[in-house]
Amino acid sequence: MNATIIRDMFAQADVQRPEDTIGYLMWRVAHRHQREIDRVLTDIDLTHLQFVALVQTAWMLRSQTQVTQPELATFSNIHPMQLSNVLKALAEKALIARPRSPTDKRTKLVVPSPAGIEILGIALPRAHTVQRRFFGPPDNADAIKAALRQIVASWGDEP
Repeated sequence: MNATIIRDMFAQADVQRPEDTIGYLMWRVAHRHQREIDRVLTDIDLTHLQFVALVQTAWMLRSQTQVTQPELATFSNIHPMQLSNVLKALAEKALIARPRSPTDKRTKLVVPSPAGIEILGIALPRAHTVQRRFFGPPDNADAIKAALRQIVASWGDEP
């Protein structure tokens, strides 16, 4: 009985196999990409999510003098509690510091340490290599980026 209900459910959704859905394919690509980044960063004791937090902090510091934890959560679209845990791990590894903001004692700043910047200098080229290998030649990657940018822009919630 349950098998019939389930078959009917998927038939009504016009899904013959998971690969027929964009969401499933994107999920597979995103998770495989994450595993590949994790793999190339293992020897420097950095996870994909830690790398994302560190690189996005550095990216934000290119154009501003300080980065607050809430700003980083918004920019990276990482849930604030999850980001807090990631930043704690990075602080324990001495890759960042999280001092209180001088203007708002409730808010923490995210400051890469010299060791964090050094690790980022090792991790960033590795991540770029994975990206090139993963998404193919520049023309192919450009087409993928354009399609993804269009999807993201359609949400209307980008800062």
